[in-house]
Amino acid sequence: MKKKEEIEQKTTDLVEGIVKNKGFELVDVDYVKEGSDYFLRVYIDKPGGITIDDCEEVSREFNLILDEEDYIDGQYIFEVSSPGLTRPLKKEKDFERSLGKRIEFKLFEKEEGKDFFEGILDSYTDKEITVITDEDKKITFEKKKLAFIRLAYVEEDK
Repeated sequence: MKKKEEIEQKTTDLVEGIVKNKGFELVDVDYVKEGSDYFLRVYIDKPGGITIDDCEEVSREFNLILDEEDYIDGQYIFEVSSPGLTRPLKKEKDFERSLGKRIEFKLFEKEEGKDFFEGILDSYTDKEITVITDEDKKITFEKKKLAFIRLAYVEEDK
């Protein structure tokens, strides 16, 4: 396992108990380099949405564990946040929750002359997704061809 995956897995294992005890859902953990800085990000959610206070609570508790365990070499910035309105779909429960909702995704390589698609998530398996386009056409894509997939931002009527 690569260092990135090891750090993400260890963080998941250590933070999951804190998140569950507070009644939140652990959505994702990322360890990434942006510019010259490394970031360890924990994404949490709950019905009705996450508040800044929720993020601070998890951050405060997990910082104690990070200091105690000391499993990441070098400096990094630790953040706890909500996955946002356009949350990525990664786990089966993300796909299940998004059935019938508008999604957007980008392919690694173009198909039918384009690499960015939007539509309603109609169905999914562990290998594929099926989307209904705005033209009411069903299209199936292999998950391994997706660069990213997330809920689409839909502006509500005023």
